[in-house]
Amino acid sequence: MTIRARGEIFGQMSRKLRIEYPGAIYHIVSRGNRGGRIFQDDQDRQVFLEAMTRVGERTGWQVHAYCLMPDHFHLVVETPRGNLAAGMKWLLGTYTGQFNRRHQQCGHLFGGRYQPLLVDGTGAGYLRTVCNYVHLNPVRAKLLPAKTPLEAFVWSSYGEYLKGPSQRFPWLRVDRLLAEMGVAKDSPGGRKEFGRKMEEQRGAKESFAKIRRGWCFGDAKFRQELVARVAAGGGSNLPAELRREAEALKAERIIAEELARLGWKEGNLARSRKGAREKVDLALRLRREIRVSVGWIAARLRMGARASATTRLCRALKRDVGLKGSNRKTAGD
Repeated sequence: MTIRARGEIFGQMSRKLRIEYPGAIYHIVSRGNRGGRIFQDDQDRQVFLEAMTRVGERTGWQVHAYCLMPDHFHLVVETPRGNLAAGMKWLLGTYTGQFNRRHQQCGHLFGGRYQPLLVDGTGAGYLRTVCNYVHLNPVRAKLLPAKTPLEAFVWSSYGEYLKGPSQRFPWLRVDRLLAEMGVAKDSPGGRKEFGRKMEEQRGAKESFAKIRRGWCFGDAKFRQELVARVAAGGGSNLPAELRREAEALKAERIIAEELARLGWKEGNLARSRKGAREKVDLALRLRREIRVSVGWIAARLRMGARASATTRLCRALKRDVGLKGSNRKTAGD
């Protein structure tokens, strides 16, 4: 996995983390600058889809779902080559240039940083939920009356799923979503079944809260694997939630290593004194090597209250400084 700290393409000063690896699947939302429209008319939308065709040829992207709304767009994209940032830079830059020339404008079209959500693609239903969220976006936005079929909104990939393979965009991949929807085959009958199931979803009370926030959408194993890979790869501009998880994972590795060195079991942390030398030395190592709070360390190592643990750490630091000074003096005698 590649972890890159990248700033936004337009107008973003800070540099933030992108998590990229071959085969990653993302749900991406990109919005207009200051809430402005990114599509003025259907020709703009067609230009965007043509740009998607070119970016697909350049990057090898496989899109599972898309939806073009007036002031933002959704993509569910799989990156076989692990190149999300490069592809998004080309897509947003190309479309912005064409939009500005056509409407005789200049400056930023997209505002802030596009939001990538890593999606579990193991077939456990997470991809299906994200694609349903995208395909039902026009319903939630009340762009489709209750009795109007979903395919009436032509600027999403839903209608493409109802077409035969030769009529679709070359970059649209349908097999994974159909499988998660329980549709056995991309055939006229299978596509009809897909349409029926999607119409049923309009009235379903499926929760999409986890899609709207957070950095990944998947089961505990998927999340743990990502955190482990991020922790191993480093990165200083991690999202706060991910940074805490990665640092905690590093801390647990250090604790396991030190317990093994001491010949201790987990129970020794509970049975030993709060100020035991072994605990204090372990706490010092944690503070020196990773960014975890004294409060977290005190609770994890059973060292009592945070204030007491802080006092013990300060004494240990003074002790170590004194030992180093004594060694330097001896060396010079």
